[in-house]
Amino acid sequence: MNIVLVIGIAITVLTMIPVIAQMRHHPAGLKILFFAEMWERFSYYGMRAILIFYLTQHLLFEDDVAASTYGSYTSLVYLLPLIGGVLADRYLGTRKAIAYGALLLVAGHLLMGVEGAPARETLQYNGQNYAFQITGRGDERQSRLLVNETPYAFHFEADGAMTIEALPVGGALPQTLAAGSYQTVKERDPFFTNIFYFALSLIIMGVGFLKPNISTIVGQLYPQGDPRRDPGFTLYYYGINLGAFWSTVLCGYLGQSVGWWAGFGLAGIGMAAGFVVFLWGKPLLEGNGEPPDPKALATRVAGPLTREHLIYIGGLLAVGAIWFLVQHSPAVGTLLVAGSIISVGYVSWFMVTKCTKTERQRMMLALLLIFGSVIFFTLFEQAGSSLNLFAERNTQLPNNGFFSMTAAQTQSFNPGFILIFAPIFTIVWVKLAQAGKDPDPLSKFGLGLLQAGLGFLLLVWGAGFADENYRLPLVFLGLAYMLHTTGELCLSPVGLSEMTKLSVPALISTMMAIWFLASSWAQYLGGFIAQMAGTETVGGQVVDPAAALRTSIEVFNWIGWIGVASGIVFFVLSTLLRHWEHSVMQAKSPKTHNAPAADRHP
Repeated sequence: MNIVLVIGIAITVLTMIPVIAQMRHHPAGLKILFFAEMWERFSYYGMRAILIFYLTQHLLFEDDVAASTYGSYTSLVYLLPLIGGVLADRYLGTRKAIAYGALLLVAGHLLMGVEGAPARETLQYNGQNYAFQITGRGDERQSRLLVNETPYAFHFEADGAMTIEALPVGGALPQTLAAGSYQTVKERDPFFTNIFYFALSLIIMGVGFLKPNISTIVGQLYPQGDPRRDPGFTLYYYGINLGAFWSTVLCGYLGQSVGWWAGFGLAGIGMAAGFVVFLWGKPLLEGNGEPPDPKALATRVAGPLTREHLIYIGGLLAVGAIWFLVQHSPAVGTLLVAGSIISVGYVSWFMVTKCTKTERQRMMLALLLIFGSVIFFTLFEQAGSSLNLFAERNTQLPNNGFFSMTAAQTQSFNPGFILIFAPIFTIVWVKLAQAGKDPDPLSKFGLGLLQAGLGFLLLVWGAGFADENYRLPLVFLGLAYMLHTTGELCLSPVGLSEMTKLSVPALISTMMAIWFLASSWAQYLGGFIAQMAGTETVGGQVVDPAAALRTSIEVFNWIGWIGVASGIVFFVLSTLLRHWEHSVMQAKSPKTHNAPAADRHP
């Protein structure tokens, strides 16, 4: 029995009852956006839950290469919305941009299910090649060296020497190979490897068109000052995390227990469901999200091709450039720098030349919150890379025949905790608001950063409870994710909602895109951190569990203290700059709160 599945059903049933009841008091369009984004997040987080394992176990990338590839991919996922947001603002409108992005996502996720033959690894010694026999996924991963068609276990010494266990003496291959006397070589099928990169590229481009725009339509469903706006964002946020939770439970299980194709394929089916829901629900959006100038969009600019056609064609052609970028991390860094200079430069110019003093201070506060989100998500997004590998290699996962859990399913902790704690936080914010003690956004960001850091420091403390196999009790990882989740509920819900409140109307989608640009920086920087937490593997199997634990704990220790220090800084800034928010705070009623959950960071 899969314990996560059982708990997930209970959580969903208990939390869905009040959500369904509250939905009746909101615009019908919210239901469409709720389910469309729920399925989109199902596809994304389902794929993300098993991606790092696919890279290290199917393609046999070393940890540092896998972390770099993962970081480039997730960084581009949040960089492209900068373009998608601008194109939606100026030409397509948010609804068309979302539909186009959804189509690309369906294609990309389904293509991820074409896994092809796994990579092969061989040992080269004295001019002879010896193949590694690699079987299983996750905790069942096993790598053996084939000598005369007989598989032998092996391990590595501290000095790098390789010892082959139970190998008969006197053969062509000695029992112990000195460091430097051998090498391992990996071979990957170039055709299927390129299909993998192409699938990632389609997903990246699809997210670029969809992600910055669907949250914008949620805000457009409510008139300015409508007290239902913030609770509406909270309901939308619930849908996002419901999709994220079940994708990590189901795709995480299928990917590691049945096959990579099954996990990725289910994610693709989820995205297709989201696309169908969005198309079906167009009339319920009440005309929101349409192109700002339909005539200009339909104007022919190249023979029979309209401006709209050229945008779609350009998006497809750009997939080729993304295919190159996702494989070259330094190029992604250069693109990030360029995108940051252009976008922040444009917003700064707009603030100086177009904004009043009040508008300018609101915009500067928004940019400061964006900077805080970079720090938070750099730590938080270790979940899909270094923390995911830590769950597999250095955590005691239940697998006793009655209760079981895969490493990928630990990704369900975060969205699961959100489903549990989001209603509680809603009540807390309401009570604090009624008492006139509701924290300002800077203080809430400080709380989020502080808890992100403490989550990693909890793992550092838990290392003292590791067993003889260098594995921590699962409770430490669960509690770390709980702290990250409560931190997220203090920071992420405030973030995108504040972007819609603080931004001048002409820049709302652009500021949304910059928020995702910040997440892109976080993913990119997080890739470097994950590389530092990596360890040596052969056939996707860790060669030294003790070294793996030691390296991870060292990295978790220093990023934990960075999170704590950053939280303290934001508390100090709150005392100095909280007045920059001015009058955007909405009047409170007993049924609202001022910290809505606009969208899951990513």
